[in-house]
Amino acid sequence: MTIKGKATSLDIAHLAGVSQPTVSRALRGSPMVNPETRRRILAIARELNYKVDKNASNLRCQQSGTLALLFFEDPTPDDSLINPFFHSMLGSITRACALRGYDLLVSFQQLSDDWHADYEDSNKADGLILLGYGDYLVSRRRLEQLVGQGTHFVRWGAALPGQPGVSIGCDNFRGGLDMTAHLIAQGRRRIAFVGDASERYPEFRERYRGSVRAMDEAGIEARPEWLIDAISTEQSGHAATVELLQRVPDLDAVFAGSDLIAIGAMKALHESGLHVPGDVAVAGFDDIPLASFVTPGLSTVQQDTRQAGALLVDSLLGLIVGEAVESRTIPAKLVLRGSTGN
Repeated sequence: MTIKGKATSLDIAHLAGVSQPTVSRALRGSPMVNPETRRRILAIARELNYKVDKNASNLRCQQSGTLALLFFEDPTPDDSLINPFFHSMLGSITRACALRGYDLLVSFQQLSDDWHADYEDSNKADGLILLGYGDYLVSRRRLEQLVGQGTHFVRWGAALPGQPGVSIGCDNFRGGLDMTAHLIAQGRRRIAFVGDASERYPEFRERYRGSVRAMDEAGIEARPEWLIDAISTEQSGHAATVELLQRVPDLDAVFAGSDLIAIGAMKALHESGLHVPGDVAVAGFDDIPLASFVTPGLSTVQQDTRQAGALLVDSLLGLIVGEAVESRTIPAKLVLRGSTGN
């Protein structure tokens, strides 16, 4: 094939029979492009000797070639104040940025800070990736400010209708349903949920809704006393389980909103002389590394952090170049270990 002058992405799009944004995504290595389409686009680009001039592109677009990853503080027993689930997410986001030729600026923000300040106007970064946000009802106002000022941002969290901006999240509802169905299949009938399932924590709420659906499908009535609030720490899970045992001394399963809560619950059960899983089965959510090292190993719901990191980066890059980007939900996967009797 012959092109007069220097080949452009529009030339590649015409020859490949796709849109120019699809070419841009394929050249970035985005998983959002069909593998066969990507191979066809890359083959045409090689034949045309097409190369992306990152520096020239950045100058034309007045872009920094940098993305900013903002962590928000979580209560932790150490000085990191970062939920350990986000450690693996950081690695996947860093890899995704490197593969796409972007630098990553990592910033730790306290929830009291004015974190919605415009990174783009200061040219620090072309867009923001947000991990963690505390109370969603409080953070929502700040997310709406980001939308109002035209900041390019994506967030990891429950991807639900009506939320400001673009969210990439796990199928929390399905994960809650599948784990509870597993507990029921193990003969458990009095299944407590430990975690704040209010509108302030939409991920926990969806996990609880899935759990209730599984019980309903099995003909089990989810009782109000089987739900107890906890934030995502071992200490909170421990305290909540101590209170739960006073309310429901004959419970036979705990489904925790996170692995950290589940680990705290297991400690409280052990201190009460109850055996896991013989007396009470315990399941968590996240599959943090510690889940496989506690005794017994913790059954949990795994979130694919590698896929999540790639989608967060690609979605943000799509927003930066003006593409229409929608929120996405990735599948949840059960990881079954000894804490539920496997």
